[in-house]
Order: sequence, then C-alpha cells, then structure tokens
Amino acid sequence: MRDETIITNAALVLPDSVRHGTLVLRGGAIAEIQTAPSAAPGVIDAEGDHVIPGVIDLHTDNLERQVQPRSNARWPSRSAMVAHDAQCAAAGVTTVLDALCLGDLGFEKDRVRTFRDGLADIDALSDAGALRAEHFLHLRCEMPADDMLRLFDPVAEHPRVRMVSLMDHTPGVGQYFNLDYYRSLQRGLGLSDADIERRIGELRGNRARLRGPNRRTVLARLSGSGIALASHDDRTEAEVAENAADGIDVSEFPVTMEAARAAKRAGMAVIAGAPNIVRGGSHSGNVAARDLVAAGAVDALASDYVPSSLVEAAFLCARLGLDLPSAVGLVTAGPARIARLHDRGRLEPGLRADLVRVRLHGDLAVVRAAWRVGERVA
Repeated sequence: MRDETIITNAALVLPDSVRHGTLVLRGGAIAEIQTAPSAAPGVIDAEGDHVIPGVIDLHTDNLERQVQPRSNARWPSRSAMVAHDAQCAAAGVTTVLDALCLGDLGFEKDRVRTFRDGLADIDALSDAGALRAEHFLHLRCEMPADDMLRLFDPVAEHPRVRMVSLMDHTPGVGQYFNLDYYRSLQRGLGLSDADIERRIGELRGNRARLRGPNRRTVLARLSGSGIALASHDDRTEAEVAENAADGIDVSEFPVTMEAARAAKRAGMAVIAGAPNIVRGGSHSGNVAARDLVAAGAVDALASDYVPSSLVEAAFLCARLGLDLPSAVGLVTAGPARIARLHDRGRLEPGLRADLVRVRLHGDLAVVRAAWRVGERVA
C-alpha cells in the first residue's frame, strides 16, 4: 500500500457541505482536506467526480444469491464469498455486515448451511487478507424457529458480530401479514394449496410456542453487549412499543409509515431498503421508502439484496429533496452510528481512508473507484 495518496479536483461530500478540493490520504487515514488543487507527482485527478465516504451496508443477503445462483445449482461457498465481496467493493461498499440467517422456517432449506459456511469463510478469507471490503456479521435470528438458539449460542460473542435482528417471518405477521400474498409466494415454489395451509398452521403454532422464550433468551444474552439490536418488518405502533421497551434500538425495514414514525418517536434508528428507493416502491406491497425519507423517518439505507443500490439510492434521495450530504449520510455516517463504527463514515481528518469516487451519468450515479484504508480495492 502506498504511504500517501492524493486525490484532487474532486467534489468532496463532507458531513455538512460539498466542497471542491483535494484529499490527502496517509497511513490508511484521511490526513488533510484541502480547498486548493494539487499538482504533486502521482496525484489522482478525479475530473470533478464526487468523492464520498466508503459505503457501509448494514444488511445484505447478497451472499445467498452467490451461493445459490440457480434454484438447483449450489456454488462452492468460498468462491461465492469472493464473488459477493467483489460485487460489494465494485458498488463502493467498503464495510459489509453480512446478514446470515439463524433458524429454518422452511423458506430456503440450505440457509443454515449458508450461515455455517459463510461464518467460516468470512473468518478465513478476512484473516488471510483475501477480501476487498471489511466484513462483519449481522445475525438474523428467526424467533419462531426450533433451531435458532442452538445456532445462536456458539456465535453470540463472535468478535465480528455488529448487529443482531429479531426476525419473525411467520405467515400473518410483518412482511407476510397478508396471507393471500404469502400463499401466492408458496404457490410459486410449487406447493399445493393443502401443503400451504399445512405449513401456515405449523409455522403459526411454532410462533405461539417459541417466539416468547426465544426472544427473552436472545435479549438477555445480548444485554449490555454494545451490539446493535434490531427489530424487523415492524407493522404497528404496538409492535414498536414492545421492541423499545425491550431495549431494541433499531427498526429495520418497517413495513408501514405508522411503524416508522413510532420508531422515531421512541428514539429508535430506522433502516429502509435501498432497492425500494431505486425501484420506486416495495417489491412486496409495503410502504415506499421514498415516502419514509420524505417524512424524515429514515436514518440509514441497507442494500438488502442489491449491493449496487446503495450509492444509486443515496444520489436519488438528493434529487427527492434531501441535501447531498444528508442523502450520502444515509449510506455512510448513519450506518456507522448504528453499527458503532466510529472510525469511518465521514470525510474528516483522522478517520479511515475509506472512499468512493462517483460519477453522475445523467440521473445515474456510477461508482468509478473505491479505497479501503487508503488502498484501492475497486
């Protein structure tokens, strides 16, 4: 890694302004922010492009899509991790919280295998310096799953864990509140109506039996840990009130405006989906993230299933009424605060030199380059 890198002729997106100038990177950190152009030897001319902090993704399922590129074709796990990492870096994501699912509700039979393999691969490849982005863990704990606690217990104190979300994908709840929608999804997987009704009954029975005890155990285990605790797919003010009372400080992907506003009133941070912003609405009929942003009810965006959505969504938000520093903050400073990553997320001297160069092509924000700790990774 070069000891010093200078990027000049850039539109620097600072925490509260956009300034044309020069960044000096030294020893893996931002050393100086200058307003004058630089003619130093080896300087990188950004040609007027925007330079923003490295993007931080709090929730991505993208690894699952690399592991299972087709329904009947499972890819070798370590190769899948390398491909996932490369996609993140190319999208300007320099910090990734890989959202791995703990607990089987019968949606994807190999999710538990993906969790186990992914955990091993993140450790091995990170320790070997083989990954471009820095990877942490986001444990997605399915509260109504029989096997969740057995999977959670050995990894609850893993040093890479930065977030734990309490999930509940039982039909009739949260994202699957509309049972007709749930049934249509299951028919698309080839299940008969009789099998679907049997599954609904089983899953709702498991929820009645397991959700409460599992939830209490996870909350007790993480109390005082400093790990960000998130609820998921909040729908009602009552759900948010329960979560806030239990010390949960993040509402991830609320599915209604009511829930998002209630979370903000309760002092919780709200995460919305960047793909929802880019597509102009929810893929499952829930509240539009653009409406949440317009209402001031979003603190961070996460890629969910498309890493490249984050930079595009941030610049879209700047055209929807936010100033550019605030819009970029939804994928940089906001996620850094939620994940307690205080050494990154802003262009400020002394912070990590995680950067992304972005060129606007009409309405499209295109990532041209990315640096992590001062070293170019894309």
